[in-house]
Amino acid sequence: MKVVVAIDSLKGSLSSLEAGNAISEGIHKVFPKAEVTVRPLADGGEGTVEALTLGMNGHLEKVIVTGPLGRPVEAIYGILEKSKTAIMEMSAAAGITLVDEQERNPLNTTTYGVGEMIKDAIDKGCRHFIMGIGGSATNDGGIGMLQALGYGILDKEGKQVSFGAKGLKEIDRITDDFAIPELKKCSFRVACDVTNTLCGELGCSAIFGPQKGATPDMIEQMDKWLIHYAKLTEEKYPKANRNHAGTGAAGGLGFAFLSYTNAVLESGIKIILEETRLEEYVKAADIVVTGEGRLDAQTVMGKAPVGVAEIAKKYGKKVIAFSGCVTEDAVECNNHGIDAYFPILRSVVSLEEAMDSKNARKNMVETVEQVFRLIKIYKQ
Repeated sequence: MKVVVAIDSLKGSLSSLEAGNAISEGIHKVFPKAEVTVRPLADGGEGTVEALTLGMNGHLEKVIVTGPLGRPVEAIYGILEKSKTAIMEMSAAAGITLVDEQERNPLNTTTYGVGEMIKDAIDKGCRHFIMGIGGSATNDGGIGMLQALGYGILDKEGKQVSFGAKGLKEIDRITDDFAIPELKKCSFRVACDVTNTLCGELGCSAIFGPQKGATPDMIEQMDKWLIHYAKLTEEKYPKANRNHAGTGAAGGLGFAFLSYTNAVLESGIKIILEETRLEEYVKAADIVVTGEGRLDAQTVMGKAPVGVAEIAKKYGKKVIAFSGCVTEDAVECNNHGIDAYFPILRSVVSLEEAMDSKNARKNMVETVEQVFRLIKIYKQ
């Protein structure tokens, strides 16, 4: 029997690989000679760096960069040496969780550290980037990142503008004379699952500004400044388009990537499935196993398990899913390629007990074992 396991993390309990290895153990209790292949899985959000890097035999790098408020922070990203690929999450350098609630103010928060992280990877030989851009604390249109990459985002005196969204109002001209030369040789696959544009009623300031500490007055100001920044960018780079879906992601970081680098904005799960070459493994499988922490109606809205199931169904494979818990509306998963799903909780326990990694692992192994015992019955 050949089984391919690609399960998302059970956040707070098991990483993607930990969950996958627990499933493998449960299967081998029933089918000791089964060929079980565990592949990393994520959706481009939290946990993507660890899942892909460790799951694809890469290594993690630590670098001190400028945090969202200008203070140093330690950012972690992954490198796959063979393909010279860097795997990053912008939140490692400019995430909202790095800013205390009382300090949240998008006028001040910068993406400069994101650029420093990219530069560090370029210096280490990386030329291909997988970027997650969720969870930002910023609304600076990505100008901080561009400054760190050598672009001149200049005021009337020819000096670099201030950090944060307030720097947008100071922009007089944009230069690329000192942009890192290697940047032209780099490609970026940016995991972006929002369609918001840079400006306007559905732009980054209006939609995401409030959660980053923006007042109504700030939102109005920032939107005007972003329009000004977009005009200057579009005059210099014809491919720039503030109305492209996703340009408003991460406070306009999507716009900066599309306009100033060789980047594409794509579904996070699409990037992960392609980069991990999951389809190649699924082709030869008898059974495909997937899952996530919680299966519900939202799972079918582009989340990782359904992405796995779609690939499996291309080849007529049976798909089983395991999760920490399921809701009544999770039945919708059965209409999207998951043939059967199973929660791993085996008794009434507290949330803390359920989330404990040792308990979660034990529950996963034991639940998988029983499901595969049932499969064994029908294979005899």
